[in-house]
Amino acid sequence: MAFFSDRTVIFPMKAIIETQGKQLTVRTGDIIFVDCYVGSQAGDVVDIKKVLVLGEGDAVKIGEPYVTGAVVKAKILENKRGKKVHIFKKKRRKGYARKRGHRQELSVLKVESITA
Repeated sequence: MAFFSDRTVIFPMKAIIETQGKQLTVRTGDIIFVDCYVGSQAGDVVDIKKVLVLGEGDAVKIGEPYVTGAVVKAKILENKRGKKVHIFKKKRRKGYARKRGHRQELSVLKVESITA
């Protein structure tokens, strides 16, 4: 966010992207959690070319389905595992009970730039 002498506030550009099967609204500098990019390391830069909407206010570009030439660059901060999800199955009066767990592999991304 930047201020000018007349106290006008300028926000960074906003984009709606599609990555890993999910749609997210991002701005420059945002930190987002997505499903893990296979074979990626911390420090790698990812180019996300599936940009659905770009801009804000009167200057909005809407893609059909994607905005041509728009790219969101994001840096992978780390690859980690999410919180554990417990799955408990039970059939009453049958003596059947199963308890399992699952932890999703996640990539933590920092949006570095949004270009059209």
